[in-house]
Amino acid sequence: MSASNNIDRNNLSPKDALELLIKGNQRFIKNEQQVKNLSEMREALIDNQQPFAAILGCSDSRTAPETIFDQTLGDVFSVRLAGNVACRKAIGSLEYSCKYLGSKIIVVMGHSNCGAIKAACDNFEEGNITEITKLLQPAVSEETTTLDPERNSKNSVFVSNVCFLNVKKQIQGIINQSDILKDLLQNNQIGIIGAIYNFASGQVEFDHQGSTL
Repeated sequence: MSASNNIDRNNLSPKDALELLIKGNQRFIKNEQQVKNLSEMREALIDNQQPFAAILGCSDSRTAPETIFDQTLGDVFSVRLAGNVACRKAIGSLEYSCKYLGSKIIVVMGHSNCGAIKAACDNFEEGNITEITKLLQPAVSEETTTLDPERNSKNSVFVSNVCFLNVKKQIQGIINQSDILKDLLQNNQIGIIGAIYNFASGQVEFDHQGSTL
């Protein structure tokens, strides 16, 4: 088993849940991951699950939350879409995780060098990818610190700024579009926080200032 499977999940606070993620990310960075008995966990989770965290992250193959936060089966309810977009289907998944499975915290996590963000910065359109870039465009247009003609994917600072702003806008979208999650937040049953994962360092930087914790 892992340490996170020995916690009292019913009485876990949103801040406690965040601390579990922070400690797990530190283990990941230091390459000191917990020993996990996957066979035992799989057996224990046959009939139920109680993930302590719900994470809306990007589909990028390098950003698996269970690995980055050193968690395992049953710990994280992972919702992944390119650009970590909070479409209604994603929000519905988060509602299910928090209201019916008992998740205590929602993390909206972007990452460095995000291909979806870069595509939106370049106004890329092709097939159904266009549906994703459209949902990211508000962050591109509202990023005002970068002046033309540098507002494209070749400008790493611009891309980083858009990525951070997109996380904040997706969080606001979740709150605005979900009465279920809004009620849970108002009753302090869950918290929500933004984060950016850095490929180079392995560090997940949380936006504590913009959180509801």
